Amino acid sequence: MHIHLLDQYHTGRSLVHRLDARVKLLLTLAFILVASLTPAGAWPTYLGLALLVLGVTLAAGLPPLLVQRRALVALPFALAALTVLFTTEGRPLFVLSLGAWHLTASEPGLIRFLSILIKSWLSVQAAILLAATTPFPTLVVAMRALRFPRLLVAIVAFMGRYLFVLADEALRLHRAREARSAVIGPHSGGSIAWRARVTGGMVGNLFLRSVERSERIHNAMLARGYRGELRTLSPPRLRPADGALGLLFVVLLALIALLGR
Repeated sequence: MHIHLLDQYHTGRSLVHRLDARVKLLLTLAFILVASLTPAGAWPTYLGLALLVLGVTLAAGLPPLLVQRRALVALPFALAALTVLFTTEGRPLFVLSLGAWHLTASEPGLIRFLSILIKSWLSVQAAILLAATTPFPTLVVAMRALRFPRLLVAIVAFMGRYLFVLADEALRLHRAREARSAVIGPHSGGSIAWRARVTGGMVGNLFLRSVERSERIHNAMLARGYRGELRTLSPPRLRPADGALGLLFVVLLALIALLGR
C-alpha cells in the first residue's frame, strides 16, 4: 500500500539520515513555525524556504518530485481558506455571482490565499522529510527525550503502530467488496448512490472492528503491566556534529525568515 511508501527510505546512509532524531524533530518544528509566521505575500521568503527543503531532500537522497507530489495532499485541506479570497478588503479582481449572492474577490485576498497554500505545501514537505529519514520508533524515543506530554507521545505511538493495521483492514474490505460486485467490462460495480451506500457500510464495519480490536489490545496491555506510559530506551548522547548541523540549519532558517521583513 502507499502508506508504506516512505519506509523504504529509512535505511539511507546520508547525513540527514544520521542526524540525531531529536535535532531533526526540533528543526522540522522550527521550519513549520517559520513558514506559518511568514507574512502573506513574502515571496522571497517562500522561495528561500522551498530551496532549503529542496536542498535537504537532495542531501537525503530522496526524489524531489516524490516529496513534492506527496505534499500535495495538504492542498485540499488548505482550500478551506478559500473564503479569505472574498472576505479580505482591497482592490477587486472579479465578481462571482451565485444567484442573489455576489462575491467579490480582492487582490489582497488572492495573495493571502496563495500564501496559505504555499505555506501548507512547504510544511508538509518538511514533515515528509522527517518521516522518510527517521524510523517511527526512533521518532517516538526522540519525543520522549524532548519531554513531550506523555499522553501525546502515547497517542502518536499507537497511531503509528496501528495505522498500518487499519489500512490493511480497509484494503481487505475493499477487495472483498470488489470481489462481490465484479462485472466484466470497464464499468464494474453499481451506481454512485450504490457505491456511496456500500462505502458507508465499509466505514461502519471498519469502525466496529477497530473498537473491538482496541478493547482486546488494551486488555492485553493491562495484563502486561501497562500504566498509561510507554517505556522506551534512553536515547544516545547528542554528538557535537549534530548540534553544529542543527545550529547551521537554524542560522539559514533565520536568514531566510529575515527576507520577509
